[in-house]
Amino acid sequence: MKNKFLLLGIAILSLTSCKIKAPLQVANVQIQKNISINNELKNDDTFVTIIEPYKQKLDKEMNQKISHTNIDLTKQGNNSNLGNLLADYTFEGANAWAQTHLKKNIDAALINIGGIRTSIGKGDILLKSVFEVMPFENELVIVKMRGKDIQELFSYYAKTQVNNPVSHLYIETNNGQITKTLINNTIVNQDQEYYIATSDYLALGGDNMKFFSKGESISTGIKLRDLFIEYFKKNPEVVTTTDIRLNFIGKE
Repeated sequence: MKNKFLLLGIAILSLTSCKIKAPLQVANVQIQKNISINNELKNDDTFVTIIEPYKQKLDKEMNQKISHTNIDLTKQGNNSNLGNLLADYTFEGANAWAQTHLKKNIDAALINIGGIRTSIGKGDILLKSVFEVMPFENELVIVKMRGKDIQELFSYYAKTQVNNPVSHLYIETNNGQITKTLINNTIVNQDQEYYIATSDYLALGGDNMKFFSKGESISTGIKLRDLFIEYFKKNPEVVTTTDIRLNFIGKE
């Protein structure tokens, strides 16, 4: 933290140098001593003075309370409370958007556990907490898929046994074999069209979710992190669910 302004300055200078179109000419090469960036390296007082007002404003904004939780919110386990919560927020936000813009309801939501970078401890949830949990600029995307193609989604879970959070989905496997799958507590109709909310990263095949390529991606223009912040603010006291959505029987 002590030298973050120095690092920022180096980054800005590096980006600026990339704009120079003239060919680089090396007039003289000299061997210099390496300077280690550590706690012994002093801050540039002038730069610190310039940046301080902006830092104070940012710190004040990031430390504002947006919600509260009486328990730790973690990403551990097949049905983690934080994973289920964020998957539900994804579903609710996408459903509200789809009802307005598509005149349709969302059927389910799916996010990746790797996109949830950390946990949220018991107590006040600050704005910066959401940035720490979701530091990426991923967009909320809706993928329209036929029921027959959603079978590949279920097969993906059976094969990977990874706890990627879902909402309004139930996937049960036994020793890696699919035994039961539901969307909104209903068996999937092979010929029906379904609307699945997810991130642009996954819709483009991230985490090897190639099954999304069988569908039609619909952009919402909404950043997932902004959506999560909105729903935390709507819920002053976080209520988590304990329902089973991913049931990997026999998982090692």
